[in-house]
Amino acid sequence: MVLGKVKSLTISFDCLNDSNVPVYSSGDTVSGRVNLEVTGEIRVKSLKIHARGHAKVRWTESRNAGSNTAYTQNYTEEVEYFNHKDILIGHERDDDNSEEGLHTIHSGRHEYAFSFELPQTPLATSFEGRHGSVRYWVKAELHRPWLLPVKLKKEFTVFEHIDINTPSLLSPQAGTKEKTLCCWLCTSGPISLSAKIERKGYTPGESIQIFAEIENCSSRMVVPKATIYQTQAFYAKGKMKEVKQLVANLRGESLSSGKTETWNGKQLKIPPVSPSILDCSIIRVEYSLMVYVDIPGAMDLFLNLPLVIGTIPLHPFGSRTSSVSSQCSMNMNWLGLTLPERPEAPPSYAEVVTEEQRQSSLAPIGACEDFERALPGPLFAYIQEFRFLPPPLYSEIDPNPDQPTDERPSCPSR
Repeated sequence: MVLGKVKSLTISFDCLNDSNVPVYSSGDTVSGRVNLEVTGEIRVKSLKIHARGHAKVRWTESRNAGSNTAYTQNYTEEVEYFNHKDILIGHERDDDNSEEGLHTIHSGRHEYAFSFELPQTPLATSFEGRHGSVRYWVKAELHRPWLLPVKLKKEFTVFEHIDINTPSLLSPQAGTKEKTLCCWLCTSGPISLSAKIERKGYTPGESIQIFAEIENCSSRMVVPKATIYQTQAFYAKGKMKEVKQLVANLRGESLSSGKTETWNGKQLKIPPVSPSILDCSIIRVEYSLMVYVDIPGAMDLFLNLPLVIGTIPLHPFGSRTSSVSSQCSMNMNWLGLTLPERPEAPPSYAEVVTEEQRQSSLAPIGACEDFERALPGPLFAYIQEFRFLPPPLYSEIDPNPDQPTDERPSCPSR
């Protein structure tokens, strides 16, 4: 009898998204098929799958043990997230070549379904770094008597979602620094830098709006710049290995002595990068925005603003609220505006709307019933609740005419 041959062994996943890319999260069910194509008839002991997810780091460092002796120190560490095995055909034992218990597979294409559930506990996002990785995969193994097993491994992607709509990631990030240059016995004027961004959390593809003010009172020509950095940190045996990579950058206009530059929402786009990894014990991936002043012949003046790159983008309503509030806050900061110490009390509702006006405004409510039926839900209820509130009073009389102005000191003359 002529033995058949294995023509192909492949693995396909049942994708959960429209892009046909196998992407999962903790608690999801991973399902798919092992596709086997044979020519002729073959006898099989077993067809198994082995699914595994783990984080692993590895690097080496050279050590000197004496004047003529050197050795290499290895640093490795591993964290396992899950380990699942299943038998699709046959039995567990496949280390013998017995003819008993063999399964016959006829010529043609055959599919064998598999399914397993990812742990409910948080998983690290899939990642490939210089000294470590986080990987998830499924391996199929076909065992036959007297022949080497046929093996195939296929990876899938896991995202541990980070929702940037949380309050901690919506808070603005800001800082201020100043630097005075010295050259022998001469002291130059200061270089000052203030910078602010709307929030801490972003997703790939978004643009960070940078609000900054750079004032050059030194005698040198300086250049303001901004850069996004990714920092990879790997931990093993009590040691840490760090890798810093440039992600995106921009350059402002050169500033001569006595000049000031203001960035009113200068945009720096985030390219496609992996999300932040914050919950893995051996690998961390963090991001930061560095706004700095490039000073020739001296240490740069820089501000580091932390970033978190998430997977769930900003909600449109949250984006509007955050943008408006941040813009107002930043404009108040840069322009030096102050609120009046004793603001004028607003008029009461009874002072603005009489009882007759209020009753007359309630009359046409029935005319809006069709519109109400067309827009059900809590948003329309919210609109109904505030439908009859009066508009604020307009007045051209300043209740606080003598407000002090905040004047910035000019650069000292040289």
